[in-house]
Amino acid sequence: MLVKTYGSAIHGVDAFTITVEVNVGSGTKVHMVGLPDNAIKESQLRIATAFKNNKLTMPRNGIVVNMAPADIKKEGSAYDLTIATGILAASNQVNHDKLEHLLIMGELSLDGSILPLKGCLPIAIQAAKDGFKEMLVPSENAKEAAIVKDLKVLAVKNLSEVMAYLNGDLILKRIRVNPRKQFEEAYDKFSNDFSDVQGQQNIKRALEIAAAGGHNVILIGPPGAGKTMLAKRLPSILPSLTLHEALETTKIHSVAGKLGQDNGLVSKRPFRNPHHTISDVALVGGGNNPQPGEISLAHNGVLFLDELPEFQKSVLEVMRQPLEDRMVSISRARFSVIYPAAFMLVSSMNPCPCGYFNHPEKEYVCMPGAVKKYLSKVSGPLLDRIDIHIEVTPVEFDDLIHKKDAESSTTIRQRVVTARNLQENRFENMKDRHCNAQMDTKHIQTHCKIDQAGSTLLKTAMKKLNLSARAYDRILKVSRTIADLAGNETIQIEHLAEAIQFRSLDRENWGN
Repeated sequence: MLVKTYGSAIHGVDAFTITVEVNVGSGTKVHMVGLPDNAIKESQLRIATAFKNNKLTMPRNGIVVNMAPADIKKEGSAYDLTIATGILAASNQVNHDKLEHLLIMGELSLDGSILPLKGCLPIAIQAAKDGFKEMLVPSENAKEAAIVKDLKVLAVKNLSEVMAYLNGDLILKRIRVNPRKQFEEAYDKFSNDFSDVQGQQNIKRALEIAAAGGHNVILIGPPGAGKTMLAKRLPSILPSLTLHEALETTKIHSVAGKLGQDNGLVSKRPFRNPHHTISDVALVGGGNNPQPGEISLAHNGVLFLDELPEFQKSVLEVMRQPLEDRMVSISRARFSVIYPAAFMLVSSMNPCPCGYFNHPEKEYVCMPGAVKKYLSKVSGPLLDRIDIHIEVTPVEFDDLIHKKDAESSTTIRQRVVTARNLQENRFENMKDRHCNAQMDTKHIQTHCKIDQAGSTLLKTAMKKLNLSARAYDRILKVSRTIADLAGNETIQIEHLAEAIQFRSLDRENWGN
């Protein structure tokens, strides 16, 4: 008897439906065709053992399993339940009336329990698009799949429940989630707040500007100045995720298996903080079976690289193209996948190997030229993609001992959201532009016009401070964001003056 069941395969952050055809007929062997990998071929042993432990009959006749389309490589153990259900239906152990509109995925344990799978959200989205009415998923993935409202998601824990449901002996309750409620519960709940930081008003201001315009930022200063502490508080002042952004982010984390059990929608902007020993593949994604890297896991959030010069140079250089294109393409001989990578890069570094160059109190002990050599570990093209450079100085003792009420993240975020709303209106006719940091030369000429006084100031600054040519566009972008925070339609001279301060590493005499 021939029976069809349906599963799904992940490609990048999207999915496509796989038809599993199971035929029980003449012969004695099990044949799996349709380009299954070793994990799928091994499923016959898991399925046979699970059947035995649940007192089910594994057909002694020949079994042919075909996974269509047959020209696409199928990978992973998540097809166990799809194949097992097909075998049960083809051998008349379960009713196959519901299978036409049912998508089934899950890995089988030897005792018949069903283990969770990766990529459940994109699978559910595609199932709804393809017209499936129901989806059977492991209970750990139920909340994740239930985000898709047009699909009836049913959670199962073991093979016995699947059989009972298909035979009409068990009614499974539809799993429902409320994404809006998840957003409300997550809103304004951060373990780190800017009110915890004493002093450092200029750094807080720089991070507020970075958050308002989506600008990349680098913090440079001695150990213990508060660079990491400030960077970790940046997500608390970023605007909340939109539903579209949350779905994008959740899909990536789902494919990478980073959602965790019983988690639904990602409701907070990601903050990724990889160690400096990370490889280039782990950072941008890839591998034999391509997986999203840290830059994609930071999509719609923040990627924090602490001690930037300590990263391998090859690792930093692979970020150059994703920083511009806001996506990363991973190509293999037979296919290529694209992962989104629209993130804010926040990095920190010491000014020199000993860390105390320009320190007001501690002695600088590095050899002559050490500062310039240390900074050269970060290439010019990478620095060119960082809009804001800010020097972090140690907190004064009086600020530490006499604690003052500092602005909370909630207060700062209100200003950031107002500025972002202005930018959304500015770029409403452009799908790929949402904030000032994403402007190209054409948009800068349109939205960053300056008067004669501003032009004179910028010209003078570039000459006196020996700013490089690449600083010009960055200064205009940042000044546009400062004007938005101030509620000004035009860029004023004071906005330019503040933006010029944020190009420390572009000064040719810096570090000499």
